[in-house]
Amino acid sequence: MSRDEPQRLYGGEESAAYRLGDLVLRIGPPWRGDEQVEWCHAIALRAAREVPEVLAPVMTRAGTTVLRVDGRPITLWPYAAGEWADEQDPAQCEQAARLLARVHRSLAGFRPGPRPTPSFGDEGVLPDPALDRWLERYRRGRAVQPLHGDYHSGNLLARNGRIIALIDWDEAVLGVPEFELAAAALEFGDDLVRDLAPARAFLAAYRAEGGPAEIAEDEALTQLIRHKLRREAAYFELAARRGAVHTAEQVDYHRARVQAFHDLSL
Repeated sequence: MSRDEPQRLYGGEESAAYRLGDLVLRIGPPWRGDEQVEWCHAIALRAAREVPEVLAPVMTRAGTTVLRVDGRPITLWPYAAGEWADEQDPAQCEQAARLLARVHRSLAGFRPGPRPTPSFGDEGVLPDPALDRWLERYRRGRAVQPLHGDYHSGNLLARNGRIIALIDWDEAVLGVPEFELAAAALEFGDDLVRDLAPARAFLAAYRAEGGPAEIAEDEALTQLIRHKLRREAAYFELAARRGAVHTAEQVDYHRARVQAFHDLSL
C-alpha cells in the first residue's frame, strides 16, 4: 500500500487510527491533554524495553510523542498486521495471561509520578457500600505500580494464533496489579461469570509466567471482578454522555454484565 493512501483502521471508541505504510497515525479526542498522553506513553515506552509485544509510540525530533493539530493529540505508532485476539481460544487466553505477567514484571519498579489527570471513577454507579469497604481493606498495604489500564482482546493483536502486539495505552494508570489481573481474567474467561474456572486458569498461567500479582481466594477474585464490572458500567455511561451512540446489542450486553454484577453479590 502506498504511503499516500491512508487506510482507516477498525476499532477505537475515542480515537481514529489510519495506517500510513509501516506506521499508524492516531487522532485522539480534544479533551485528552498532552501531559496525560505523554505520561501514558512513558509507561508504554518503559514496558517496550523488556516486552517485545508492546508497541511504543514514535518519538518526534523534539523528544516528545504527541503533536497537537486542530486541538487534537496526534501520535504515530508502528503498524502490526494482525487481528484481535480470540477470547474463545484457550491457547490465546494463556498467551494473554503470560503476556500480562511479563508486562507487570517490566513495570513493577517504574515510578512515573502521579497521573496528570485522574482515571475515570465509578462513583454513583451500582452503589454497593459492602464492596466499597472490601476494596478499601484489600488495597491497604498492597504494592502500587503502573498498569496498562485496558487489557482485553481488542487491545491485543494476534497472527496465526499467536499474540504479537499489545496496543492502546490511553488508560494507563497507577494501581494494584491484582485489580488488572482480575479484570483480564474476566475478559478472557466467562464474560458473564457463570463459571470461575476459566478465570482461575488465567490466574494460573499468569503466575506460571512469574507475574507479581496473586489472587488466591475465590472471594477476592469475585469481588475484584465485581469492581471491574462496576467500572465498566460507569464507563458505558460516561461514553454516552460524551456522545457515543450504543447499538442495541451493546446495550443488551451492558445490561447482562450489570446483572452479573448483582448476581455475584456476596
